Amino acid sequence: MDSRRRVSSPLSLLFSHHPLVLLLFLTTTAAAAAVSSEEKGKVALDLYYETLCPYCSNFIVNYLDKLFDSGLISAVDLNLIPYGNAKIGSNGTITCQHGPMECLLNTIEACAISVWPDLNKHFSFIYCVETLVYEHNYAEWETCFDKLSLDATPIYDCYTSGYGTELELQYAGETNTLQPPHEYVPWVVVDGQPLYDDYENFISYICEAYKGATLPNACSDTSLKTIRKMKRNNLGPVCYREEATKSLPSKIRSALTSWLDQADG
Repeated sequence: MDSRRRVSSPLSLLFSHHPLVLLLFLTTTAAAAAVSSEEKGKVALDLYYETLCPYCSNFIVNYLDKLFDSGLISAVDLNLIPYGNAKIGSNGTITCQHGPMECLLNTIEACAISVWPDLNKHFSFIYCVETLVYEHNYAEWETCFDKLSLDATPIYDCYTSGYGTELELQYAGETNTLQPPHEYVPWVVVDGQPLYDDYENFISYICEAYKGATLPNACSDTSLKTIRKMKRNNLGPVCYREEATKSLPSKIRSALTSWLDQADG
């Protein structure tokens, strides 16, 4: 006869005497697993932008905010990268496409993302700043702190300490190693695939890429249809990497792609 006694765990004893507790435990565990599963189905959405590009501010203010209004943000991992078409000099200094003010705001928004990692918080601030850019009042960007009841001190500390510049250099590395390389901003990427000039149709691409158990209501309601063939005619409203007009090969490519699109239609 085996004289060893099985020692029951506290949870086993609790469940054996209180079956309702066991049911509650199993229900909670299942719910947590379901949530975890849903999170795994989230779609990665990366926005590479610069603060004073008018098309970037337009996209943030009039398009990207729909993620929050519709509730679709629960199905998305949104990553904002405020660097855009800036360049790094031989001495490590950053030169921005639209001048020093853009460098300032790029860094301020990078600091906001770092200081307030909560998406709702840093997006609200960025949305406020970009609304002022959209309205041509970006010099008043500091009013966003009071409008949103946010403490400005950690943002100023981030900027003046040089940490904001370090963040921008990190964003520079991320932007400059994109494959395929970005051609302009806004450069919108859904699950690793750039949308090129069809970026305004980003919600359709998100809905198509979503792998969660239940399709978000915003996807059921949307009337947008994904244009499966990535458009490369570069006719959309964007800020190109170079201020100069497009090269002749680029113009030829644009004309040819446009002609092919019309032929397919």
